[in-house]
Amino acid sequence: MSEMNRAAVDAVRAYSAAFAEKNERAPRVSVRTFGCQQNEADSERIAGMAVLMGYEYTENPEEAELIVFNTCAVREHAELKALSLTGQLKHLKAKNPALVTCVCGCMVAEEHRLNELKNKYPYIDILFGTGAHERFPEYLAAALKTKKRAFYPDPETMEISEDMPVRRENPRQAWVSIMYGCNNFCTYCVVPYVRGRERSRRPEDILNEIRELVKAGYLEITLLGQNVNSYGKGCDFGNGIGAYDFADLLSDICKIKGDYWIRFMTSHPKDASDRLFDVIAAHSGEDARPHICRQFHLPVQAGSDRILHKMNRHYERADYLALVERLRARVPEIALSTDVIVGFPTETEEEFDETLSLLRAVRYDAFFSFIYSRRKGTPADKMEQVPEEIKKARFARLLETQNEISLEKNRAFVGRKMRVLVEGVSKTDESRLTGRNEHNRLVHFPCDDRSLIGSFRTVLITGADTYTLSGEYLPEDGTTLKGENR
Repeated sequence: MSEMNRAAVDAVRAYSAAFAEKNERAPRVSVRTFGCQQNEADSERIAGMAVLMGYEYTENPEEAELIVFNTCAVREHAELKALSLTGQLKHLKAKNPALVTCVCGCMVAEEHRLNELKNKYPYIDILFGTGAHERFPEYLAAALKTKKRAFYPDPETMEISEDMPVRRENPRQAWVSIMYGCNNFCTYCVVPYVRGRERSRRPEDILNEIRELVKAGYLEITLLGQNVNSYGKGCDFGNGIGAYDFADLLSDICKIKGDYWIRFMTSHPKDASDRLFDVIAAHSGEDARPHICRQFHLPVQAGSDRILHKMNRHYERADYLALVERLRARVPEIALSTDVIVGFPTETEEEFDETLSLLRAVRYDAFFSFIYSRRKGTPADKMEQVPEEIKKARFARLLETQNEISLEKNRAFVGRKMRVLVEGVSKTDESRLTGRNEHNRLVHFPCDDRSLIGSFRTVLITGADTYTLSGEYLPEDGTTLKGENR
């Protein structure tokens, strides 16, 4: 932490102490996240800094003296939702003179959205992008002192700050960012413009963070990056280890003793290597409580070579299918998921049919599908657009095709015993607990023992539908108890 940040932290702590003395409680902070897992991880750091500065966390923004909206710009729906909820802050600001409002993240890094927020939302006190979260104490201290609005553009060079406080939402599952930014410039995506170029954290910093998480009893750790497969590319970490890539990092993580799962996302097909597949194979499977989950998210986006070229994806259909074949040869029970964009500009009916045929060829376990939405400033925004009614019709056909495959894949689990990380009570039936197996399948099972939440347990799978599995808890199997590391 810089000297300036230390001074800002002290200034906000003084404000918090004075507030607590006057109001007989600490000031409260509420952080709302829109978008991806990386945004979730960023929000945990922002909340961690607020708690460090004397705030108490609340889920209810109406109780807060500090409200932070951490926004997304990748999907239009996420942007519009964030703008709608931002508009609702006006009445909260009117009711509570002490309230400080902040909007940050990817949406603020877009110049047209930043100007809109500055001009149309005068009750927003602080605006900043994605490149300087560690300076949040400075921004907040200035707002509390001057009572004036301030807007902070991202620095031209975005650095990585370590040793930031984190307030994690889940006591057993953790996000760990291993890199930031993106160099790929897919023609539909704003990420390189709002998050900057690729920057990888030092291996020792990542490994130290994960050691501490395992020591604290975390059972599932998900590594995050816009393209984790390019981790370390072009980096000189300055510690004499020479070239060091994602396969090296995964291998070193798996040397950390304990009983925990490792997941990661997202992988770009052009950078997925056979060496990475070999590391997954060596540290996954049924024996010896392996660390790496047999689950791989490999976005394809489209099944047509012409569309893939228009997207600037740097691979062709045949390359992708060969990659899947090599991965499955090394890790036979790997669960594959993907991303698909429907109605990319200029996509023809025949090219959409190529995407459907790719789904049937690969037979994904699950997928995330999106109707293409225009992103201002991207090359695809200037291409010939597919009519909305056609995009919606194709989207329905895509879901129908994949749902048939997902149901068949899920039914193959019936009759098997699966290790499940119990996450909580089912949202649809309070008599059931719910969790996920290593393949990231949601598993429900009848049980009224809430002490199982946050532990690995064995479940016999007895039923399956398109999206979930159901089963019977097998307490006699005696899998790892909560917080126990082996």
